[in-house]
Amino acid sequence: MTATAAKKATAGKAATTVKTAAAAKKTGASKRRGWTKDDVKELKALAKQKLPTAKIAKALKRTEGATRQKAYSLGVSLDSRR
Repeated sequence: MTATAAKKATAGKAATTVKTAAAAKKTGASKRRGWTKDDVKELKALAKQKLPTAKIAKALKRTEGATRQKAYSLGVSLDSRR
């Protein structure tokens, strides 16, 4: 590979990364947020009240999928509330 071809290949990769980041901003994608101890406490408390998963997720400002996954990893039953 020549030096010019290598520069073009490297520039192409950088441009792709920038495009991907720009595309994520346009679609409203956000960075992942970790679960704090308070988030986990609230998840457990709301699950104990037998609230629907959608309401729990909204209260935590998380997606239903993230809420279900965290509950599963903690061993917290959400039954099969939809």
